Amino acid sequence: MAAPRLGWLEFLNLAQELNCYGVEFRNDLTGKLFDGVAPEEVAKSAKEIGLRILALAEVKAFNAWSDSKRKEVTSLIKIAKACGAEQISLIARNDNLGMGMIERRSNLTTALGELKPLLEASNLIGLIEPLGFETCALRDKGEAVDAIEASGGMGRFKIVHDTFHHRAAGGGEIFAEHTGIVHISGVSIKGIADKDLTDPMRGLVDVEDQLGNIEQLLQLFEAGYSGPVSFEPFAPNVIARTDPASYLKKSFEFIEEEMRTSTKWIGEVSMSAETQFITRIK
Repeated sequence: MAAPRLGWLEFLNLAQELNCYGVEFRNDLTGKLFDGVAPEEVAKSAKEIGLRILALAEVKAFNAWSDSKRKEVTSLIKIAKACGAEQISLIARNDNLGMGMIERRSNLTTALGELKPLLEASNLIGLIEPLGFETCALRDKGEAVDAIEASGGMGRFKIVHDTFHHRAAGGGEIFAEHTGIVHISGVSIKGIADKDLTDPMRGLVDVEDQLGNIEQLLQLFEAGYSGPVSFEPFAPNVIARTDPASYLKKSFEFIEEEMRTSTKWIGEVSMSAETQFITRIK
């Protein structure tokens, strides 16, 4: 979503130019995934450039399990293996159905039970993404963590910490040890209620940010998180930009400077976290 107008090779070159160590690809953009090129070719090019393919997105409504959902997952796993992806993204149901506590938890347990052997057979990690919207059947990251632990899926399933969705869900606990990737985006509208946040508001992180991205990142790193951080903006004015390198670099540098100069950014924890920070340091 950070540069949806680029072809897959242009995107890899952009990531290299910005000194990233990995990328995420997604299958719900306009046009064919990888522009119709065989995923094995993408894997080869990424390796030559020196980039990891951190995740391939996505299967929507994974916690509304069915035979057709199994086919979706199986297909995504096949492509993920071919392109060298390390993880696949599993997006929670967001249609205001299956919302009762018993039904919600039962559906999640069923889905994890079905997914676990598929992921084990392919040696992939399933990234579970709760959404903060009130229409989502999995808003609470704690509920996802409980289900992962109950299924014996520690290490095979991880959660996505999305700074936008964390705020939309009302905040809550940071599960650093269960987090597989962090998605960041910024909202500049002042005074917006958490429940009124919508995807088109999600731009890049800058001085106008109202989501507390810097604070959330500091919390995660101080709690021991050392994985990737990835942009996920949906704002039309970001998607329409034709100069992704310049505006992404500007946001990267703003985030880094804010983290380096934060009063919380001190001591051994800060040095370890800074070394792992994805945006600029390989």
